[in-house]
Amino acid sequence: MPALSEDPSLMRISVSPLGDMLLKSWDQFPDKEVIVFPTGRRTYDDIVRGVMHRARGLIGLGIRPGDHVGIMLPSGTEFIETLFAVSMVGGVSVLMNARYRAPEVRYVVENADLVAVVTNSESDEFVDFVARLTEAFPDLAQCSDPLNLSLAGEHRLRHLILHGGRQALGFVDQASFDRAAAASSDAAVHEARLAVRLRDTCMILYTSGTSANPKGCLLSNEAICREASNLARGRWAFTAAERVWSPMPLFHIAALLAMLGAIEVGGTFIGQPHFDPGESLRQIEAEAATMLFLPFVTFHQAMIAHPDWDKSDMSSVRLMNSCFSQMPKSVGDAYRAKMPNALQVGTYGMSEASGIVTTGGFDMNRELGFQALGYPLMGISVRIVSPESGEEVPVGEQGEIWIRGFNMLDGYHRDPAKTAEAIDSEGWYHSGDIGSVDQNGHLRFHGRFKDMLKVGGENVAAAEVEAVFDSHDGVELTQVIGIPDARLEEVPAAYVKLRNGAVSAEELIAYARERIASFKVPRHVRFIEEWPMSASKIQKFKLRQQLMAELGITE
Repeated sequence: MPALSEDPSLMRISVSPLGDMLLKSWDQFPDKEVIVFPTGRRTYDDIVRGVMHRARGLIGLGIRPGDHVGIMLPSGTEFIETLFAVSMVGGVSVLMNARYRAPEVRYVVENADLVAVVTNSESDEFVDFVARLTEAFPDLAQCSDPLNLSLAGEHRLRHLILHGGRQALGFVDQASFDRAAAASSDAAVHEARLAVRLRDTCMILYTSGTSANPKGCLLSNEAICREASNLARGRWAFTAAERVWSPMPLFHIAALLAMLGAIEVGGTFIGQPHFDPGESLRQIEAEAATMLFLPFVTFHQAMIAHPDWDKSDMSSVRLMNSCFSQMPKSVGDAYRAKMPNALQVGTYGMSEASGIVTTGGFDMNRELGFQALGYPLMGISVRIVSPESGEEVPVGEQGEIWIRGFNMLDGYHRDPAKTAEAIDSEGWYHSGDIGSVDQNGHLRFHGRFKDMLKVGGENVAAAEVEAVFDSHDGVELTQVIGIPDARLEEVPAAYVKLRNGAVSAEELIAYARERIASFKVPRHVRFIEEWPMSASKIQKFKLRQQLMAELGITE
């Protein structure tokens, strides 16, 4: 069911490596604003100048095609310039979560085979990157020559590049980087750029949100750039006038894809270094955002609860990636009233798929944006497969979501076993997600197989129990986990964030008992004010660890 703007007979594939995506829009719109952050505004010409300087500096420091470069920066101009600079010289960008603690930083540096990490000297209430890296590599204090870094451990790290005015032991400071840039040339950058292939790895994105070490998804230039082009030029029909807003961190695939989609068409991206609900409402109105890219419930709830919500003007918005089908109904209703003329679309995707697999479009019944997660982008195939038989299931029935297409990862870095486990011999990626396709061809998401509880032999989907709790007027959001039980193998438990403090655990349990089978009802209910978060997702494993410790339960 293609959107009106994406007649397959009229669609053409014309994508380039990432660096050229920026240059092609610069060729057309050099004086146009490309990014807007609270810290400043930049035109395409501004950004290209910054990218070329950074690319010259990387070459001057010895970064070569194929080298893996970590980007540990807040969302903003520096992040975007560094991302494109690494691409220009044929390197591979490894996007490092700004929330990583020292052991996680060290793990990614080693696992991703990083030869350099680019960071800055800014520190705020959220993070001090210099302190974090120094904690990860304590022998930096003994480093006498940051241009020839030699640290203990099994890794390839040669440079820690520190932009800004600060100096720190073991880091290449701004003056040294500028000298390296002066020793190189634009011609050297372009020579490297023109050798980059579409099938070369463009970036490595590490999955997050589980207790195990994250896996590095190898994503090619083709996967990333065709994904952005397909989404922006096809399903969502971006134009050069598009003003795309997302407050999510750029090291997250969702915000990254929103930014690249805007650049692909010569539009403007509006972002924040850290999510702030009040600043978000101000930006949407003041910058006349036309598209909002915000699929995560906790951000929505913070904006709706803000004192400025009622008076903020969102009339400029024509399209919003909202995923309301996976949220409490009250969230979607708030936006339905706030933006009655905007198309709401859900999306289903993941890092392994360069961001988005399915989403809605302008030709669909608009109500489906509140009920489902859209249909596959052109060139991407989805199957719903029975885990027992391996056969595709009928419309409406649940099974595992399998995906195949140009946008998929080439594998997990340095992990052939997990790659073989996830991608079969015919190229289908087995997502581990439970889904179904409705009569409209739209995807419905029902949870993850690994988020399935086994209660006395009965399968219980955490998402089903969460939906019941979330339907209570006093509940803002619920997260259901499974904890070990000697008799039943495991039992459900719920963490609940309330709208107010007037609801008790006993009331919620009684409410659930009236709506779902008794074996699905949580045995424990705990109330919470702040969720343990990765960049954008609630980390259920931490909730599980916390409750097990409280109850004195071991595996």
